[in-house]
Amino acid sequence: MAVNERVKELRELIRKHDYYYHVLDAPRISDVEYDQLLNELVELEEHYPEYITEDSPTQRVGGVVLEGFEKVEHTIPMLSLGNAFNDDDLRAFETRLRKVVDRVEYVVEAKVDGLAASLKYQEGKLVLAATRGNGVIGEDITENVKTIRSVPLVLRKPITIEVRGEIYMTKANFVKLNEQRQRNEEALFKNPRNAAAGSIRQLDSKVAASRVLDFVAYHHAIKDEDAELSHSETLSYLKEIGFKISDYRVCENIDKVIQHVQTIEEKRHHFDYDIDGAVIKVNEKGLYDTIGYTAKSPKWAIAYKFKAEEVITKIKDIIFQVGRTGQITPVAILEPVEVQGSTVSRATLHNEDYVKLKDIRINDDVMIKKAGDIIPEVVGVIEENRTDQIAFEMIEHCPKCQEKLVRTSGEADYYCVNDACPAKAVETLIHFASRKAMNIEGLGERIIEHFYNEGYLKSIPDIYRLKDHRDELVLKAGFGEKSIDKLIENIEKSKKNSLELLLFGLGIRFVGEKVSKVLAYHFNSIFDIMNSDEETLLAIPEIGEKIAQSIIDFMNQERVKSVIEELEVLALNLTSKQVRKEGVFSGKTFVLTGKLARFTRDEAQNEIEMRGGKVTSSVSKKTDVVLAGEDAGSKRDKAEKLGVKIIDEETFIDWIK
Repeated sequence: MAVNERVKELRELIRKHDYYYHVLDAPRISDVEYDQLLNELVELEEHYPEYITEDSPTQRVGGVVLEGFEKVEHTIPMLSLGNAFNDDDLRAFETRLRKVVDRVEYVVEAKVDGLAASLKYQEGKLVLAATRGNGVIGEDITENVKTIRSVPLVLRKPITIEVRGEIYMTKANFVKLNEQRQRNEEALFKNPRNAAAGSIRQLDSKVAASRVLDFVAYHHAIKDEDAELSHSETLSYLKEIGFKISDYRVCENIDKVIQHVQTIEEKRHHFDYDIDGAVIKVNEKGLYDTIGYTAKSPKWAIAYKFKAEEVITKIKDIIFQVGRTGQITPVAILEPVEVQGSTVSRATLHNEDYVKLKDIRINDDVMIKKAGDIIPEVVGVIEENRTDQIAFEMIEHCPKCQEKLVRTSGEADYYCVNDACPAKAVETLIHFASRKAMNIEGLGERIIEHFYNEGYLKSIPDIYRLKDHRDELVLKAGFGEKSIDKLIENIEKSKKNSLELLLFGLGIRFVGEKVSKVLAYHFNSIFDIMNSDEETLLAIPEIGEKIAQSIIDFMNQERVKSVIEELEVLALNLTSKQVRKEGVFSGKTFVLTGKLARFTRDEAQNEIEMRGGKVTSSVSKKTDVVLAGEDAGSKRDKAEKLGVKIIDEETFIDWIK
């Protein structure tokens, strides 16, 4: 047999067995036999590179290193789904449907907790994979998606199609990955979803390949008028052409839907991947156009969200953390327990008043859950289990520097007021380098703490002097040349950041992301802010007395003045890049309400502020425009009563254009 014919035969065999293994879950050969086929193909392609093609199974190992991810515009927007939280919500969903259609059949699928992605195939070959992004613009992740073995590089039919689904990591692969990271003394991933999201956005596709991701298809992206199959038929067709699909059930009425959703919830821990709910869709696609859409979601589908899982554990101790502002936060040290796929061993207790209100004590058995499915939270104490509990006592001195703590009248929190407190210094550095501040990739908490303890980082300007210690860091820190060089490159890149990011990174009390933008908008440089008085600051509508005084107190500190002078010498951008644009928003006050499809709240606010308008939180006679998205509530009602102009998102976009 000629070499090119054997290469072609091997590829077909490997693709066929990939389909049996990943889609049908019915392997027909052993792993050893599969590896023999793959190894033979690898050897042939190495000896005859002219036969290598992009869609060869050998190309799944990765190897492409990207500078960054290109933006991709979705031909058909990737809409999100509305949520249901109980049976009544599902019945209300059906009531809305029955107002426009006489009879309806449903498909219920387990909702995989992963990362949504869209895959485009041209004549059966994978040509593009993209993240959901904001639903309209995503990122090109094609090279990384090619490493996922359950994603067919070539379909079983030579068709042009766009398929959407979920990228995820199985529980078993998540455990293996974290065990490997623990051996390498790397930070552990919190849960499979975070691991999958972090893996698919690796610039080096070899890293993505090593993480072992999976993909499950759930949608054929097509215009409603072009749909010929029902949703259940579409799922069967996706499986037929090479995709793994989630188990689904067709239900003839909402009672059957509710029954099956309950079954999925009862069995959620039996799945080999995390699920956070169920998706209910109208089966007949011919009805989709009639049922319609909101700006953000299809009206013919809804996501049923499972209740946050609550588990019982014991509080072994209560310790105290020092934040960057000196704020002291009590933290519960828990007996480690699994909550929604990750191990929880700590939970914030917020402040003294919170602990006393819930009467939380050391050695208490407590019920915990993940607030918003992310942050561990103590729900309550199981008082009947109490035996030898130790009552909570608020500390009087800082646990790091022993400075006496201060609690201002009218506030719930205690503060360490020692500027030289090492805990405050570390937290200040962590905040400065964080994603929402200066966004210095690679300079995370662990590395900052390490560099602080080694004496390389004591203040913010020291970050920009790390390059002077490059050779020492390579040898002493144990991070390797590439890691250190990449970190220094990211630090240098951050020098060009806009003024509002620097202001937020400096950690001025009461000056968050929004106020930082306002300051950068109204002042030409950080020196103008330093030299401003209370009257000048209060003339800005968004700044009140409390914020103004905090800015003045911060900028008048000799330590702060010294830091800013050093940053100027180190060539950081200290001037504003925001430019006022006179236009339709000039001088107008906006209120945002409801959910927007094309913008986050922050993005919409930025569009308004960059064009001379301002955004407030409540509707009054002084409000000029209310931008109302989906599910706009009382703010819209009040605007109607006051006669305030109300616009939808499409009008808002037209105004911007």
